[in-house]
Amino acid sequence: MKAACQCGQLTADLPENSLITIACHCIACQRRTGAPFGVLAYYRRDQVAIGGEAKSYKRTSAERNAVETFFCPICGSTVYLTLGKQPDLIGIAVGAIADPALRAPVWSVCEQSKHHWIAMPENVQHFEHGD
Repeated sequence: MKAACQCGQLTADLPENSLITIACHCIACQRRTGAPFGVLAYYRRDQVAIGGEAKSYKRTSAERNAVETFFCPICGSTVYLTLGKQPDLIGIAVGAIADPALRAPVWSVCEQSKHHWIAMPENVQHFEHGD
């Protein structure tokens, strides 16, 4: 499986299945994606091969955890991110994978800032806060 930015310069080769897929409604993910929420599929870092050049943006989450987002310096697409509290994992933007058959999220986090018109499936675990 492969993830890529819009222009194809920044890529990630992935195993078939992620460990977990999470929908995040925090304001930072809304701004990162330009959408009402972000969805990341998490993999073990040692199972992902990154190709191309990435720029990064570091921030601290509301829960005081380090978050580093990696994006293409040409087209600006976010392809992956890392979390300081989970250094062995890498989160791949589901939109960069662009596979409609990918497993749906199992967690929905930071729902305190979820847009009122977004309906997550009931079988998803819901959390007011996250990360």
